[in-house]
Amino acid sequence: MIGFAVGAMIVLLALGLPIAIGLGLVGMGLSEFYSVLPLTRAMGEVAWSSSTGFLMVSIPLFVLLGEILLRSGIADRMYAAVAAWLSWMPGGLMHANIGSSALFASMCGSSVATAATVGTTAMPQMTKYGYNPSLFLGTLAAGGTLGILIPPSINLIVYGLITNTSIPRLYLAGIVPGILLALMFMAFVALACTLRPSLGGRNVRVSWPERAALLGEFLPPLFIFVVVIGSIYIGWATATESAALGVVAALLLTLVRGRFSVAMFVSAVENTMKTTGMIMLIVVAAFFLNFVMTAVGLTTAIVHLVTAYDLPPLGLMIAVIVFYLILGAFMDEMAMMISTVPVIAPVVFAAGFDGVWFGIMLVVLMQAGMILPPVGINLFVIQGIRRTGRISETAWGAMPFVLAMVALMGLLIVYPQLALWLPAALN
Repeated sequence: MIGFAVGAMIVLLALGLPIAIGLGLVGMGLSEFYSVLPLTRAMGEVAWSSSTGFLMVSIPLFVLLGEILLRSGIADRMYAAVAAWLSWMPGGLMHANIGSSALFASMCGSSVATAATVGTTAMPQMTKYGYNPSLFLGTLAAGGTLGILIPPSINLIVYGLITNTSIPRLYLAGIVPGILLALMFMAFVALACTLRPSLGGRNVRVSWPERAALLGEFLPPLFIFVVVIGSIYIGWATATESAALGVVAALLLTLVRGRFSVAMFVSAVENTMKTTGMIMLIVVAAFFLNFVMTAVGLTTAIVHLVTAYDLPPLGLMIAVIVFYLILGAFMDEMAMMISTVPVIAPVVFAAGFDGVWFGIMLVVLMQAGMILPPVGINLFVIQGIRRTGRISETAWGAMPFVLAMVALMGLLIVYPQLALWLPAALN
């Protein structure tokens, strides 16, 4: 049964079917061959119950927030400011790619939106200043993954919903690892470009008066971060309500800066509907697959398979990491989270691992999956913006950043307080 489920998913993905369709077909296949009851009749109930939760409303709101920032020009100005302040470092604008991704992540909570926004802004600079294409594209793909770790994060919301874990605590836990990972990315770029200066392209010279003039462009991300995250911790809003406040804050910024227009807003709403439709279709299909897996006993079989070897906690966590790194190469991160967390999380919690800590560890694993071929979605996002060359260039450029993520996982295992200190301090 386990072999059927894994094999069917690999075959369907290899055929190029959308993730949601593949999940749904695997669920239907398990129902057809391993259940005495027609479980497909429960599909409507599963779809309704999985998509009407109050927390789910935050997903389109965070997507809309990112769309408004992209179309209002705020993201472009933010990138220019980060570039002005970081371009002196070895690697130049590649540090701006990572820094801008971290700032944008603190506003929108979506990896795809972060990669698409920063990638659209940064891509023309690659050829203009002679950067190594592979490494430059790798910084965009890897930097985009920060969108699901640095709060607000859609994936942390979904994890909290599945495991009944406090979302405010998850948000706090993601701040230090998110900043640390961004610094690790930048350190690698600086080291690589110091050893091989040809990778870094030509320097962009910016005067101190020009840098000072762009300081105001850091205020919009700070303002939205304070509105979204601050409203949660002072008790004004839930995670969903804070997303709505973030949209209002973004609209206020566009009005103040004279960037608001009906056409811009309509375009943002249209793209939000498309993105949300894609996400929710994956959510519904994954929840249906979870329902079928539980009904036919596959969930229990997987748990027994994992626990049969009586691994110590560290061995279990290493096995979980290897499992997700392999699975992440073939599966979308949202589908992977929804379809596996209900199975894996109880085993991990029973081994004594903290739920908040595991949420951060899991999201870092999701980040690695987003830049691992063949399915790494951020690779396709960046390649779609580039519209030329081979996707293998982007994939090779992103590989060193996967190693940085693995190093962060090791640090989290050795020093779990990297994730747990801030939630405990502000509890």
